[in-house]
Amino acid sequence: MYGVEASAPSGNRNYDIICFGDEVPGVLTLICCAREYYRRTNSYPRSLLLVKSNSKLGIGGQIVRSGLAYLDRSSVPNAIRQEQNLDIFGDPAAIYKELLVRARVEQVALDPSKTDWILREMLREIHADILSSVEIKSVVKEEQKILGIELTRDETYFAKHFIDSTVNGELAQAAGVRKFKGFETIGLPNSELPVTLVFETQGLSVERLQNIEYQYLQRFTNPEDKEAQNLINLAAGGDANYASQLRADLVDKKGYLKTMAVGKDYIDIRSKALSIAYHAFRGTKLDINALTGILDNGNVALLSRVRMSWNALLFGVTANEAEILTRAKAQPTRKMLDEILFITKWFQLLGASEVKPAKEIYIPHVGNITDVIDPLTGAKMLGGGVPTNEAIGTFGYDFDERAINRVFGNIALLTPPLFNIGIQHALLKYIPNLAIVSPCSGFEGYACSAGRIVEFNCGVGQGVGIAAAIALVQERELHEISNKEVHDVLQSTGQLSQIYGITNDIDAAQLDEFEHSMTA
Repeated sequence: MYGVEASAPSGNRNYDIICFGDEVPGVLTLICCAREYYRRTNSYPRSLLLVKSNSKLGIGGQIVRSGLAYLDRSSVPNAIRQEQNLDIFGDPAAIYKELLVRARVEQVALDPSKTDWILREMLREIHADILSSVEIKSVVKEEQKILGIELTRDETYFAKHFIDSTVNGELAQAAGVRKFKGFETIGLPNSELPVTLVFETQGLSVERLQNIEYQYLQRFTNPEDKEAQNLINLAAGGDANYASQLRADLVDKKGYLKTMAVGKDYIDIRSKALSIAYHAFRGTKLDINALTGILDNGNVALLSRVRMSWNALLFGVTANEAEILTRAKAQPTRKMLDEILFITKWFQLLGASEVKPAKEIYIPHVGNITDVIDPLTGAKMLGGGVPTNEAIGTFGYDFDERAINRVFGNIALLTPPLFNIGIQHALLKYIPNLAIVSPCSGFEGYACSAGRIVEFNCGVGQGVGIAAAIALVQERELHEISNKEVHDVLQSTGQLSQIYGITNDIDAAQLDEFEHSMTA
């Protein structure tokens, strides 16, 4: 049956296109390929989605099974929005807008259970097969070209083109593609972004949470409140300098309390007041390198006024640990599940009736593949990306200072890039029929942190899907398809987003010099 778990077939099976991994950008790549193929031939290609996890736990990778409900959206300066008459998040890829409309997303909160249902429906529409709980035994190749994927269940699935949408480029690695470890592209092979065990709370209202945080902020900023000051010292692990840093972070530059910002469907927690209170309760230091992880001042998606998804419980990992966790189907470790017990108890004290951890860990980055046609660097992002007449969309990214500083150390503030998107960082030089649509694509330097953004990768996936359809119909290799060919299809079909990238040559040159110096 299409769009649901296929019964395990015996022997071998042939397809036109196979997507290995079910991250949302990869699933949408498969859908865009099938739709463009249908537009050209009036028939759907034979499509297969191979899922490492059990599909009964949901289809949609980190959005669904890792519960990543708070979406990072494109960041577009007000002046550009007014000039181009754009919405708050600019003009996303058509396929991404369709997903958000179907899921009835107001701004940033995407309900994981809705996403699972919508992706299944979209896969049914293109007559795609789904096979889950799979492991790669080997990749069948003819010279450099992939012919099929042999699974450990002794079945081989053949296709003309392949998409890898795993976070660690697992299919690409199995096919012999070398991968940069961690942030090796800037000389930090052992460093990696923290992983998150997202959890949902039920029963705790927005208003009650605001009130609790406000009371903590008032107490923590009152030097006469000895009990509150002792809680800060506990969260600082007895480090007086760190305790002073935590106190200073509770107010903004004008001296106002950093209260949480509440939007239509999200909360941005701006201070560490709740983090301090939790770690004092827990008796652990607010330190990302601690085994117990940290409750960070993260992002909260409001799935209702009393149902919240928290991207806040972080655990520090090395590059090797991130790879191991990914290959183990992103299952939470014992220490993570132990920490959830304390999280549950604390949030119940705040008023939550239930605390539910996600089924899998959110792993934002696990290195990047090498030997793509045109790697995307931070400098290229600041330079405006691909030329306007070749672009398939535009994306704005605020370099995540907290995430970057954990890996690279303190850096000078960077101008947020607003750059035009192409597909060449997802296509390989030497394997002609494989594309990687994930955080593991050919991102280098500071672009590695942008590569984790789902919205950006969905835009790339739309382009790769169209490229795969062109390659199928014209019997060409996937890596031969240019940005311009995809741009022209999007334009002729009315799917091309507005293009409004900005060239910042001075900052781009400075960042280019820095990125190269880190690997010298």
